Amino acid sequence: MLQETPDAMPVHVSVENQLPEDLYRAMGLFISEHPQWDQYRLVQAAIAGFLFQQGCKERSVVRHYLGGLFRRNDCPASQPLL
Repeated sequence: MLQETPDAMPVHVSVENQLPEDLYRAMGLFISEHPQWDQYRLVQAAIAGFLFQQGCKERSVVRHYLGGLFRRNDCPASQPLL
């Protein structure tokens, strides 16, 4: 079972994954056209978006989902949205 951590102390894990080459190229093109995004933010937004759309209502997932939708350059990733 996963342990909950306080919002002030985010835990990060490394994930290695293989992507189809065309998806990888599309991700690179998107990032090059949107400099405020990087591969980490894009993958986090994609995972959170998928989980949220599948009905996950965990506060942390919702926060990441909304952060991926609405974060601006002046809103640091560590700033809580909810």
